[in-house]
Amino acid sequence: MTVTLTPCLLAWRTTPLHDREVVDALVDPAHAGPSPELASALRQWPGTYYWSDEADGRHLVLTRRTYKSREAWSMHALLFAAVLVTTTLTGAMLGGGISMHPSSWHGATFFHALSRGLLFSLPLLAILLTHELGHYITARRYQINVSPPFFLPSFPPPFGIGTLGAFIRLRTIVNDRRQLLDIGAAGPIAGFVVALPILWIGLLHSHPTLERGLHGMVVALGDDTVLPGDSVLTLLVRRFLIGQDQTIVLHPTAFAGWFGMFVTMLNLLPMAQLDGGHIVYSATTRWHQPVARAFWVVVMLLGWFWIGWLVWGFVVLLLSRGQLRHPPVLDAYRPLPASRKWLLLASLVLFILTFVPAPFRAP
Repeated sequence: MTVTLTPCLLAWRTTPLHDREVVDALVDPAHAGPSPELASALRQWPGTYYWSDEADGRHLVLTRRTYKSREAWSMHALLFAAVLVTTTLTGAMLGGGISMHPSSWHGATFFHALSRGLLFSLPLLAILLTHELGHYITARRYQINVSPPFFLPSFPPPFGIGTLGAFIRLRTIVNDRRQLLDIGAAGPIAGFVVALPILWIGLLHSHPTLERGLHGMVVALGDDTVLPGDSVLTLLVRRFLIGQDQTIVLHPTAFAGWFGMFVTMLNLLPMAQLDGGHIVYSATTRWHQPVARAFWVVVMLLGWFWIGWLVWGFVVLLLSRGQLRHPPVLDAYRPLPASRKWLLLASLVLFILTFVPAPFRAP
């Protein structure tokens, strides 16, 4: 403990971790304002801190970094570039710019279609990147050792959409539930803030169709037709901009916005170590696993509407080693501040607005 802080404290506990040092300090009531002496000492603290009001008084939670990891930025850049290529190919196929058969990918027509494919890939990557940076920047603000985003490429259509999303990796334990909530909620909220205007702009450039047998949103993908399902939010935005009974062929940018909303919803599912799992654990450590198990059953039942739910459910089960549990935080007893209740509510509302039972409908 820095000597200039100790006259203002009644007691403290220092926890050395492999990447940082965490100090839980009970502040002397005479300095809990904080006093000018404590405020001056905190300005000299070589790290971050925040206050916690607890049953025995006001606490300071102070963090000081002791280790800085070396990042393999070239690998992250290569993964990002790979996803840019695969999602641009997907974008080029949207609306029939190129065929799904690689044998036809040549000539000026192919390169022109690729340039139009950026209307899908760049907005989609902007959403995914913003989502992960929300997690990353918040974790770094708390001086937690966290990896840069890993982007996961996949096959373009008909086998995939060019990406499996992105993720960051927390390399160390989180201090308390406040930090976990801030980190877990920052990603979906940040991604949503970008996805909503992208969806809005894309819908303005979409066009209606009179093709019989179709309704709602339609995506032309090569020779195939994909029918994305509506969430409450996409339904409201679509009806506000276009009208209630219009069948609309989505512009590639609109489909990127829809997919961004879909990714937000998947991450907010309250299971295991998904963002929604972080949020539920931060709200109640006791009920996290029962809630996770209940939602896992719901996801399995939703497989009746879309087989992808079954795949996602088994992926989450596999990654959590069959337990759907959440790893502990350093100080789970520390109460969640009242100022974070709005963040819990915002996360719940966002999940409800973006939830779509049948992400892809049958024609």
